[in-house]
Amino acid sequence: MRLKGRIALITGASRGLGAAAAVAFAREGAHCVLVARTVGGLEAVDDQIKALGSEGATLVPLDVTDGPGIDRLGAALYERFGRLDVLLGNAGLLGVLSPIGHIDPQTFERTMAVNVTANWRLIRSLDPLLQKSDAGRAVFLTSGAAWVPMAYWGPYSVSKAAVELMARIYAAETATTNLRVNVFNPGPIRTRMRASAMPGEDPMTLDTPENCAERIIDLCLPSYAGTGTLYSYRPRKFLTFTPPS
Repeated sequence: MRLKGRIALITGASRGLGAAAAVAFAREGAHCVLVARTVGGLEAVDDQIKALGSEGATLVPLDVTDGPGIDRLGAALYERFGRLDVLLGNAGLLGVLSPIGHIDPQTFERTMAVNVTANWRLIRSLDPLLQKSDAGRAVFLTSGAAWVPMAYWGPYSVSKAAVELMARIYAAETATTNLRVNVFNPGPIRTRMRASAMPGEDPMTLDTPENCAERIIDLCLPSYAGTGTLYSYRPRKFLTFTPPS
């Protein structure tokens, strides 16, 4: 129960790594605020949390591109809890794998809205609540695609590079506070997004979201002191490094 009594908000919490993180956080004693568009998916995760003997999560059916909705969520969290201890910016969109000059503008803009702008709106609305925590922790998801100029991965790669730098700027701006901000790269794990990007890959050769989620918890503990750093998950390993310049 390393997160007992902590309030943790997780976006993209209806499936994949977000759902696995929600269950892992709840198992450690956190009260989870789960954000996703799919009500049925949120309810399924809530059932898993209740099966642990927990009172259940707070479910927030919300599209993360709804900026005013995020603002209203921040106000509601303040009214109910008065603070936020953990923010996990997990919601993400692959977009389309295509030559960069052939991408439909709406697809590019939607990918940037989900992967970048939504996380900025979360920072803007929830930073005051994280600052009210005695040990606020924010973790944003990135990808190895953010560092390597891979052909056809334009929208996703650009968006992950942007959110990664934004998170590290946020860390620099809050370095003298109790808030710690880090970036987490899950690597290749068994998710629907990975299957879409790599349809010929055998998913059974990949590690599970559940195993990966356990390492995210480490970054969210009140005792964790690191900030502004990128962490890359591999099975049985936890690598800390600075991306190549």
